Amino acid sequence: GGYDSEEGIGKMSDALIETHKSDSSNVENRVFYFALPPSVFIQTATSIKAAGLSSTGYNRFIVEKPFGHDTESALEMSKNLGALFSEDHLYRIDHYLGKEIVQNMLILRFGNAMFEPIWNRNYIKSVTFTFKEDIGTMGRGGYFDKSGIIRDILQNHLMQVLSLVAMEPPVRIAGKDYSNFVRDEKVKLIKSIEPWKLENTVLGQYVTNGKEPGYLDDETVPEGSRCPTYAAVVMYIKNRRWDGVPFIMKAGKALNERKAEVRIQLHTPPGAVDMFGGCGYGCEIPHNEIVMRLQPKEAIYVKTNVKKPGLHTTLVTSELDLSYHDRFSDSKNPEAYTRLILDVLRGKQATFVRDDELLAAWELVTPLLKEIEEKKVEPHLYKFGTRGPREADDLIKHAGYVYNANYEWFPSEK
Repeated sequence: GGYDSEEGIGKMSDALIETHKSDSSNVENRVFYFALPPSVFIQTATSIKAAGLSSTGYNRFIVEKPFGHDTESALEMSKNLGALFSEDHLYRIDHYLGKEIVQNMLILRFGNAMFEPIWNRNYIKSVTFTFKEDIGTMGRGGYFDKSGIIRDILQNHLMQVLSLVAMEPPVRIAGKDYSNFVRDEKVKLIKSIEPWKLENTVLGQYVTNGKEPGYLDDETVPEGSRCPTYAAVVMYIKNRRWDGVPFIMKAGKALNERKAEVRIQLHTPPGAVDMFGGCGYGCEIPHNEIVMRLQPKEAIYVKTNVKKPGLHTTLVTSELDLSYHDRFSDSKNPEAYTRLILDVLRGKQATFVRDDELLAAWELVTPLLKEIEEKKVEPHLYKFGTRGPREADDLIKHAGYVYNANYEWFPSEK
């Protein structure tokens, strides 16, 4: 039947009951996966509540994004779902929270004595979150055009990663009630971020490079669309830990590589420029960086300055490298969705988005989205297969990130 068909849902429920009778089970748990258009979420949930719930076990609901289009629509969806089911039943899924490196962030931060003392404005110069795809919309531009890169990537995936990188220590990250302890700190952090501003934003849209088609060449994209396929945003967190540190998000399609990472750049050690004069970099000391590579080939590495082997005191940048496919080659690394669905079955909600967290994130982004639409902001054009618009590099440089052209990290080919 249709999404809102109580009769159809009831028949499905009866069939499930008969299935459980065959294995003599007295407890029937049900998980409903809402991989549906948002316009039918509420009708479907209403039908399930009326005719599809288990009376002998738990009922849990996995809700796929988009969780609204802006603050107003997200609030309406949250209220409507909340009228049907309590937050304990709802699992808003963001697959980035199931990625291995993302799940490792709290262990890295709070399980190592060397990181937490420097995890603040006194040592950290900037934090950059990068998402790059080397493909365009590939005939799905009509769907993408309804959201754009800010809604599609920055507001959810990268915001979730940022909250874990920057939040305060939770009471615990395992054991009783740990899910809410983690999510409480994420909400506090997101509410400390200033709303995004157009003056700190660069938008881009890819054009053909002569071989690959541009965004507007996609027949499913509306003619003359200004939808951004690239965005870079600089934001600031107004709390004692992070005041003054630029947090930079950048994401785009049709770029020069496929990559997602977090890059934490540290300040230059005090007095180092004078101490190492004639170091081979024109007396510029490269910044240390802690890099967490989410995809492809998960890795965590720390860029360090060392002496180049030989008779001269020449400073070069190297790395302390933990590449997962080398160090943990014998370990099974499940896909993100596998981890998250297992968490649903276990009733663990720390890796899912709570309603107040969702709304706090939309409140940051919605003013910028409205300003872009009202002012009809034209995106900067960049060629397919490049780094993105040059204006984004200028924005990031102005924010304080220092690029080291003399160093490049190569993942192991093992």
